Amino acid sequence: MAADLGELLVPFMPTIRVPKTGDRVFKSECAFSYDSPESEGGLYVCMNTFLGFGREHVERHYRKTGQSVYMHLKRHVKEKKTGATSGAFPKRRNGKVFLDLELNRDFNSEDYDFEDEAKLVIFPDHFEIALPNIEELPALVTIACDAVLNSPSAYKKQEPESWEEDIQESRHSRSLRQQDNGVRIRPSGWKCQKCEMRENLWLNLTDGAVLCGKWFFDGAVGNGHALDHYKDTNFPLAVKLETITPDGADVYSFEEEEAVLDPNISEHLSHFGIDMLQMQQRTENGHDTDNNNSPPRSRPSEWEVIQESGSKLKSVYGSGYTGVKNLGNSCYLGCVMQVLFSIPEFQRMYVGNLQRIYDYSPLDPSQDFATQMAKLGYGLLSGQFSKPPMKSELIEQHQQKGLSPKMFKALVSKGHPEFSSSRQQDAHEFLQHVITLVERNSGGSENPSDIFRFLMEERVQCCQSRRVRYNQRVDYLMQLPVPIEAATNREELLAYEAKRREAEENQRAPPEPVRARVPFTACLQAFTEPDNVPDFWSSALQAKSAGVKTSRFSSFPEYLILQIKKFTFGVDWIPKKLDLSVDVPDFLDLNRFRATGLQAGEEELPNLSPPIVLPEDTRDNSMSSLDSPEIDEAAVMQLAEMGFPLEACRKAVYYTGNMGPEMAFNWIIAHMEEPDFAEPLSLPSSTIELLPSSASETDPFAAAATATPLDNSPPEESIAILTSMGFPRSHTIQALRATNNNLERALDWIFTHPEEEQSDALSDLADTEPTNQAFSSPNSHSDPTLSPDPEGDAAGPRVKDGPGRYELLAFISHMGASTMSGHYVCHIKKEGRWVIYNDHKVSLSERPPKDLGYIYFYRRLSSS
Repeated sequence: MAADLGELLVPFMPTIRVPKTGDRVFKSECAFSYDSPESEGGLYVCMNTFLGFGREHVERHYRKTGQSVYMHLKRHVKEKKTGATSGAFPKRRNGKVFLDLELNRDFNSEDYDFEDEAKLVIFPDHFEIALPNIEELPALVTIACDAVLNSPSAYKKQEPESWEEDIQESRHSRSLRQQDNGVRIRPSGWKCQKCEMRENLWLNLTDGAVLCGKWFFDGAVGNGHALDHYKDTNFPLAVKLETITPDGADVYSFEEEEAVLDPNISEHLSHFGIDMLQMQQRTENGHDTDNNNSPPRSRPSEWEVIQESGSKLKSVYGSGYTGVKNLGNSCYLGCVMQVLFSIPEFQRMYVGNLQRIYDYSPLDPSQDFATQMAKLGYGLLSGQFSKPPMKSELIEQHQQKGLSPKMFKALVSKGHPEFSSSRQQDAHEFLQHVITLVERNSGGSENPSDIFRFLMEERVQCCQSRRVRYNQRVDYLMQLPVPIEAATNREELLAYEAKRREAEENQRAPPEPVRARVPFTACLQAFTEPDNVPDFWSSALQAKSAGVKTSRFSSFPEYLILQIKKFTFGVDWIPKKLDLSVDVPDFLDLNRFRATGLQAGEEELPNLSPPIVLPEDTRDNSMSSLDSPEIDEAAVMQLAEMGFPLEACRKAVYYTGNMGPEMAFNWIIAHMEEPDFAEPLSLPSSTIELLPSSASETDPFAAAATATPLDNSPPEESIAILTSMGFPRSHTIQALRATNNNLERALDWIFTHPEEEQSDALSDLADTEPTNQAFSSPNSHSDPTLSPDPEGDAAGPRVKDGPGRYELLAFISHMGASTMSGHYVCHIKKEGRWVIYNDHKVSLSERPPKDLGYIYFYRRLSSS
């Protein structure tokens, strides 16, 4: 028999590989579905590529690649018997388990037995060889099989080891002497003893001093007073106050210069009156809730209202009612994708084209965006992972399984410094990221993100000359400011603030928070009222002047995304959330905010650029002055102290026109993904030969004629993004070359350089835009001067215009004090009823908290 098996495998030996270091073995999830070894058909792992496939997809891979040898993995899960006889036998932990797999279901290993089965399967005849079979298999095959069985699964291997595994016990933890100085730490209202810092606070475990840390401790910011205190006293250990939970706390050793373990942390904290068991508790989802040392609340907390905790919600099952497992602070991803796949255009694009996408997927479908979108969409909509309990099951004990989107998260977050981490993220930023990926990967095919795209008209008026300029920009989201001063309970808020300050000064527990109630109409008014334009340069006066800007819709999208601007930055640059309620309506009419363009009697501002200010020796030092533009170095250093690269900080301050560190911070967040993020500031105009000002005013293309051609070819993904918006390929290449491959500036260039007005000689020339033009926010491009055709033509992006009347479809809510912590859930209106999606749990909503939402999705009402 051994000889027969050896001869049988001889033709396939060249295709069987032994996993090397760096090879990922996908033995817990199918590349095309959410099949796993626990599924009925098990999982087939290709012995050449190590990709995993469910039973219905392995044939496709065989036909496409010709790879014949697969390892079939099957995990049998059995509930342990209970009763009088169950205690007569010793407990068997996990039975026969030799697959290094993370469980796909929330099984308690004390209640279930797992038994694993592995076979080699040879296609197309499905000949099976049971494993292990060391004696009968060739040595190479045995080694390969053993390596596959013992290697960690792909995503288990990628996950970073936990902090607790890396850090060691401090040499000071067991011998630490604490001063008997009577210091007691109150449960809240902490601040640094040497400054006003209220975040990133560290309690010295020797004398009880509460002092701020510095950015390099954990990415937070501070003035480093905790480290200064150590240098003065040599007291070695400190604990971060915000991290204390019943399970432990983050401890840092200044002497050892690293995070450490303190097995006596509970005793050390108790010395200063801190009972760990009374600190932060956890919800059932594993997310931090409010500090339990606060007084009892007379009203339900934000967590309770948003999750509808007071109600016994009825679970729903079937197509469109599948939950998404939380992979550890990944609820932002689940909420965004639940909403997107409730929209018909996304369903049609990815699920409607499922077979075509799968048939044309690349050899490694785990790295293909369309494949993974189709896989996730089908998983959410098919109902395969959302089935009602069997008659034999107790409904109360039945748990929905939900999807575990590990492969999708790994792909969409690849290379992103934030989304690739296990930290909580902003759902708004992730939504923008997904829309960008959809744009990038749509190419010339249907682009479902077209439904969100619209044009905003910005009217800028010089207050002195009264002349105006109208510009348009592409946008995907309406950001609605919240004027707290318009709150209907303003007196109550003022009284609460006075009580809070008094409690803090007297070291008492703070009063029950008061939530601001702001009318939605006040938010709309704040969005549309004129804004001052900082550092406005009037081309009519040829000088700086006062200017105001108003915004209106040039087109209305099919689906309007509306974000309530609940988050702001504190004095310490930590994102904080405003505690407020906005009466967001079910139906929204924005028609009165449609743009009207230049009105009769209005006079336009001249189309002139601000002059380039050069030092006296302009001819001798012109190049050096352009290479070293004026930059607010104080703002640069403020950003650099937060841990960002110095050159990135210089670019951020320059490209936001020296308008302050907050604007520059927003620029940094929007451009962190760019490959040249930390490279030195390089201005395209520094290669342009200076011309007389009269020439540049009369001929806007004169400067371009002397520019140095760029040799680099634009990245194909950048070309795809612009062409997916409706611009011709030749024009997008021309724009990218002219702007050093910067997407935002390339879009501006397209608007300001209509294709029909270009000469062929300019196609390879460098950027001709003014060097002092500031970059815009990540979702609003700089001002073009050409209004694109609403239907999308050669000179404009694709937009789908229609009436500005909308109905609320869904909203995403956030619980917690910052986008970097807390929890997200979403509510979606389906079949005339509201449904709450809370990670893997999907239930009918009884009281949808529409006033506490963060991101709202509206669909346009038909004109009939």
